Amino acid sequence: MTEPSKKYRTGKIRERNVEQILAAAEHEFVLHGFKGASIQAIADRAGLPKANIHYYFQNKLTLYNAVLENIIDLWNSLLDEMSEDDDPALVLEALIRKKVELSYTHPRASKIFAMEIIQGAPRLKDYIRSDLRQWLRERTRVIDSWMAQGKMNRVDPTHLIFLIWSSTQHYADFDAQVLTLLNQAEYEAEDIEHISRTLSNIILKGCGLKPAVSD
Repeated sequence: MTEPSKKYRTGKIRERNVEQILAAAEHEFVLHGFKGASIQAIADRAGLPKANIHYYFQNKLTLYNAVLENIIDLWNSLLDEMSEDDDPALVLEALIRKKVELSYTHPRASKIFAMEIIQGAPRLKDYIRSDLRQWLRERTRVIDSWMAQGKMNRVDPTHLIFLIWSSTQHYADFDAQVLTLLNQAEYEAEDIEHISRTLSNIILKGCGLKPAVSD
């Protein structure tokens, strides 16, 4: 068997280290916030020397921004390929299901984003005013086209997206409340399916659309 090249091994090591650092940073930022988290604590949690953190990320702000960018990219990518020719029921149901899944698989990143917004988005304000505003305009334009084609009921497309964001992220940001009320320690796979199906039915039917899977 041919030995992997040094470049390949280095790439894999870098990828693994960055993943470990980002996961550790999520833990620390959720527990202590941006101000309270330290590079040393993140390094300890990641099981790496502090110097390794600075090798990949210049400072704590760079690392914090990387955590935020990761979750924003994951969320936004779900609608990046939507077009006027698509079936809105399929697109919106897939978005809802994936967002619920991400709230389950990336709850800490969602909470960090929520805390940033609650604090007035001091590190995201420029992004929200520019890139995210433009992204939202492009998505609402497609939804407007669906309505003009008679594919779905007339609704406010901006607030439809806000509704999907808030209802799906609720299960990550308020998991302590939700799980306590449900008398559960954590979400199970069947919970995620039930939540996805319930939200899809409520939201899609409000848009005059038929979900693929009904309760």
